Amino acid sequence: MTVAEIYQNCRLCPRNCGADRSKEEGFCKAPDKMLAARAALHYYEEPFLSGRSGSGAIFFSGCSLQCVYCQNKDISHEPFFGIELTIGRLKEIFFELKEKGALNINLVTGTHYTPDIAEAIRLAKDEGFDLPVIWNSSGYELPETLKQLDGLVDIYLPDLKTLDPKLASGYMRAPDYPDIAKCAIEEMFRQTGPAALDVSPKACGESEDGLMKKGVCVRHLMTPGNLEDTKAVIDHLYDHYGDQIWISIMSQYTPMAEYPQEELNRKVCEEEYEEAVDYAITKGVTNAMIQDGEAADESFVPAFDGEGILPA
Repeated sequence: MTVAEIYQNCRLCPRNCGADRSKEEGFCKAPDKMLAARAALHYYEEPFLSGRSGSGAIFFSGCSLQCVYCQNKDISHEPFFGIELTIGRLKEIFFELKEKGALNINLVTGTHYTPDIAEAIRLAKDEGFDLPVIWNSSGYELPETLKQLDGLVDIYLPDLKTLDPKLASGYMRAPDYPDIAKCAIEEMFRQTGPAALDVSPKACGESEDGLMKKGVCVRHLMTPGNLEDTKAVIDHLYDHYGDQIWISIMSQYTPMAEYPQEELNRKVCEEEYEEAVDYAITKGVTNAMIQDGEAADESFVPAFDGEGILPA
């Protein structure tokens, strides 16, 4: 099946909406042409990804999950937001970000463009591109779609937002999210194997613990009032993978609007987050990323103004 045919009956994500994206937007709000809103150095990822030099983040428009509390709502919820991007131009951006000092290429929310992105990575590698490639996603992905990235992606950075189907239904209209995300993470781990950090002196100069070369780092954004769900996420990840993956426990949830779910209209309090961290430590988690109290801030959301997308 050609890429054009895939987009004309799109079933790349678990929504399985079958949209003809050459004529209409899919559930993800994306057409059959890649759209992106920003390509620039990004300093707010985990330290072993951003280091001091920054991660080369490319923010794609659209999203198959559509969380009600999304902090990147401008690009994820608005139809046809962003600037059109060809496969050739995406390949060029990889090299441009490397020239600017990026430590890696960080592909943010690209599931609905997987065939095109995979081809751009292949072309770049054929031309000698050698930075690690990160697939930064919601975790709501099909293993058969992820298999298109096998051998092309070095680091997977998925979310595991919740293991509660009721929360998944209310927050993202996806009661199947817990089961889907667990299967997706299994496929990601199959592809990369255990996480590996570069502990060379140069890497340690970038961040205290070195830079990640390959593996999986699962993010869990705590939401207010859902501490027991956070504990369930920690249990699942550590029971299945131990310290072969990293777990990033995130406290940065920030309300971006007034939500019908009352609990979402406040930040995660310090006591909730500290209890989650203590739980992970007691569980035995060693490879965990912990945020400080300053993380819950809208300033962590970059400007989606098209920087770096068009040729200079």
